[in-house]
Amino acid sequence: MGVGFGAAYYTEYQPSPRLAEDMRLMQEAGFSVIRVGESTWSTWEPEDGRFETGWMTEVLDAAHSHGIEVLLGTPTYAVPPWLARAHPEIAAETKTGVRRPWGARQEIDITHPTFRQYAERVIATMVTEFADHPAVVGYQLDNEPGVLLLHNEGVFAGFKTWLANQFDDVTTINDRWGLAYWSHRLSTWDDLWRPDGNAQPQYDLAWRLYQAEVVAEFIAWQARIMRELARPEQWLTTCIAYDRVAADDLRIAAELDIASGNAYYRMQDGLAHPATTRPQTWMSDGTWSVFLQADRMFGSKQAPFLVTETNAGAINFANVSEPGWDGQWRQAAWAQIGRGARLIEYWHWHTNHYGTETHWVGVLPHDQLPGRVYRNIAELGQEIQDIGERVAATTPDADLAFVFSTPSKYALAFEPVFGDEGAAPHSRGYQRIFEAFYKGAFDAGLQAHVLHDRALPSGAELAERYPVLVVPGLYSAPDGVLATLREYHAAGGHLVLGPRTGYADEWAVVRRDPQPGGLADLAGTRYQEFTTLRAPVPIIGRDGATLGAAHGWTDLLEPDVAEPIARFDHPELGAFAAATTMTYGPGRVTTVGFVPDDAAAVALLETVSELSNLRPFRCNAPSVTHSSATGEHERLHFYFNWSGEPVTIGWPAGQHSDDGSSQPQLELGAWDVQLLWE
Repeated sequence: MGVGFGAAYYTEYQPSPRLAEDMRLMQEAGFSVIRVGESTWSTWEPEDGRFETGWMTEVLDAAHSHGIEVLLGTPTYAVPPWLARAHPEIAAETKTGVRRPWGARQEIDITHPTFRQYAERVIATMVTEFADHPAVVGYQLDNEPGVLLLHNEGVFAGFKTWLANQFDDVTTINDRWGLAYWSHRLSTWDDLWRPDGNAQPQYDLAWRLYQAEVVAEFIAWQARIMRELARPEQWLTTCIAYDRVAADDLRIAAELDIASGNAYYRMQDGLAHPATTRPQTWMSDGTWSVFLQADRMFGSKQAPFLVTETNAGAINFANVSEPGWDGQWRQAAWAQIGRGARLIEYWHWHTNHYGTETHWVGVLPHDQLPGRVYRNIAELGQEIQDIGERVAATTPDADLAFVFSTPSKYALAFEPVFGDEGAAPHSRGYQRIFEAFYKGAFDAGLQAHVLHDRALPSGAELAERYPVLVVPGLYSAPDGVLATLREYHAAGGHLVLGPRTGYADEWAVVRRDPQPGGLADLAGTRYQEFTTLRAPVPIIGRDGATLGAAHGWTDLLEPDVAEPIARFDHPELGAFAAATTMTYGPGRVTTVGFVPDDAAAVALLETVSELSNLRPFRCNAPSVTHSSATGEHERLHFYFNWSGEPVTIGWPAGQHSDDGSSQPQLELGAWDVQLLWE
């Protein structure tokens, strides 16, 4: 199996028939896969019980005749008007008793029995009709699930049942959550209050975790239907939008054969490197963020993944229009493939002439004539055809690993970290902490894997695979996770703790231990206080040089026996350590009390590299980065020039181009990537 290449394709959106022409152009562009069908329930079922499938038969037949495989999607995220009209009770409530108006998408209660009845019928009709079609290799279940937190009556009833299964009785939850506070003690589960007025962090974390379970169960429900009707070799996935408020990628991916997701990124200068950190949204911004997206996707199942949506042309509303520069599509694709992507699928083939996404530009522009975007993508398609199978046999390398925590993401959205961001489901406080450390590692020339806190292997296995384990912002930390971190340390690992780590348990109840909770003895430092920072505070290294700055937040570290490796250049904060390190037995703990800016993050990760004898990539050209992946018999190296100016670097020792040749120097053009083999 090689690397799939293609786009989402909607013949039903085309303003005039052109199936044959589209297929010809796709074939010439090296397409091997298209995604179809997931957005248009009303085309599948124009009226209640009247199904039309002939239009899809034409698409599948045409794809098959052109050697293109098909990922067939279930249309359950886009309810038709007749269903919304006939059954208004299926509407989602984002506040108790307040129905979300129909007119966008995903505005339904995915748990409602009536919705499930109709959804199962359309799914079964599709699969029964097309399971045996030779073009269909897999299915996408729904699309970008988890966009809403549902307050519907049935969802709230399910939440109470779920809580009752987490605790023996109401006495237990009263004690565990401290519900004597503000007179919230429950006498019965029916006393549980609605989420609309909730002000308790334990409740909010439980509510968010349950919402993620609702979404995962919905995907699992569709998977059960599919597996009864599909061919055994057909695989199941869904397109995960990783920052959706109710999307837990670990739980969703557990229900799938392969993880997949969105990989949208700012193009043009958004891919310039080096660059300072910019705010992240559903479109990531910065070269490092393209790699983080891919590492998160690999981390969903610790396995290769699919990119089911990524930039073709400029993706956003008309006032944020940033078509890529020549070469940037190729760079981003090889970055994703090098980190484990086994499908690059653009959104989408042609640009809509109507609708919300009129300026979400596809491979073909509004005039539907192949242009610059098509040429860039077609050249990449040919390259993937030539070497994709060889690349697909590799696994992305890592110098270190990061621990990601969805429960902590939820908890720190309710308990804000940064003064410029209030409590809200979409708050990105946790992500901002995590991203600061990840970007520091990337800018320092280190490669990373991303692991989920709830799916960690044993501490000994972690230490064998990763000499350094970075754990920033792990606010909601169960005892079992802390025990694994201690085992990792005992096995000789270097544990890097970031701010907020270990502070609370799995229900966001603050630990009574010295902080960082459960790990202070290994860290050789502790803190009782913390402070938000109104302005950046300079950070000084051991040699007296300024490393960068702390911003937003810091824990006020008081070393016991640990060595301070950074301090604050501040008349009052200077009394505390900014970062410390200590060996204890076979392991080491480095504790970073603050959220670092770009410079400080690089300096810290370089120090960590030195302490653990890591070998980061270094180059005399600042715009050049490196990534690698290893197969059974060879290693593949990717060299990227994230700049509009060509650069030349020394040819890496022991590496050669695909044809076996090597040169004195490696030349990288503007916005270029070169692949070398070892």
